[in-house]
Amino acid sequence: MRLYKTSGGIIVEMNNTFYTTNEDFDTLVNRDNLYGYLSSPGKPATIAAEDAKQLIQSSLLPPIGTQEVWAAGVTYLRSRDARMEESKESGGATFYDKVYVAERPELFFKSLPHRVAGHEQEVYIRKDSKWDVPEPELTLYINSKGSIQAYTVGNDMSSRSIEGENPLYLPQAKTYERSAALGPCLYIPEQPINPDTNIHMVINRNGKPIFEGTIKISQMKRTLPELAGFLFREMDFPTGCFLMTGTCLVPDNDFTLQPGDSVSISIDEIGTLTNKVVYHTAK
Repeated sequence: MRLYKTSGGIIVEMNNTFYTTNEDFDTLVNRDNLYGYLSSPGKPATIAAEDAKQLIQSSLLPPIGTQEVWAAGVTYLRSRDARMEESKESGGATFYDKVYVAERPELFFKSLPHRVAGHEQEVYIRKDSKWDVPEPELTLYINSKGSIQAYTVGNDMSSRSIEGENPLYLPQAKTYERSAALGPCLYIPEQPINPDTNIHMVINRNGKPIFEGTIKISQMKRTLPELAGFLFREMDFPTGCFLMTGTCLVPDNDFTLQPGDSVSISIDEIGTLTNKVVYHTAK
């Protein structure tokens, strides 16, 4: 089951049938057994598949309401190695080695909802950074009780030059305007997502791929309930929250994003999130 948020309302896709609902997004998703609620008879009104697809194509929004977006770091071995490489000159490499094997995961605030980009919207790279990458991540929607209810595709845009300069600069490297993208939908399965699920990313420049890679989420060192549990230990999220779960697809150190690049991230069963890279133009 997939849930799309559009400017014309919420569209639910189930078994190749499309439904619409005018329910408030936050109220709708923030419940236990979201799958059961949406699949119960008599809830939404049917809409023709052609009309639904046209509405999704023309007016799709990020699948987020008032929720905060958080992120987990160093959950894959490749991520640990990349973070150690970028921080070795500052003397901070050992921190990432230690957090990879520690009981407590690295969790950090990523974005408020108004800064989140959706599918086919722009993401930004910082003008004061010389080394920038996208990070494709399975992203959880967790309800206010701490229960994982849905999944989406996430792009955790990162300024590696800033983070590598000093680990204390992590907020500036990770949290800025349009540094997070979510979409194209919420994937709401009856059972937890399959560990054999693939994450695939391709970066295009001038219409040609310059990076491509695929990884299974089973390569993640930590479990998804473990990450959600740590996030909810001492914080409340009245309408739930989103949690990016880390990346393993990291381009080589000689790669950096440029304005005009296009990043497409696909996750099995969820779909593809595509974003164009630009500089932020301050008003």
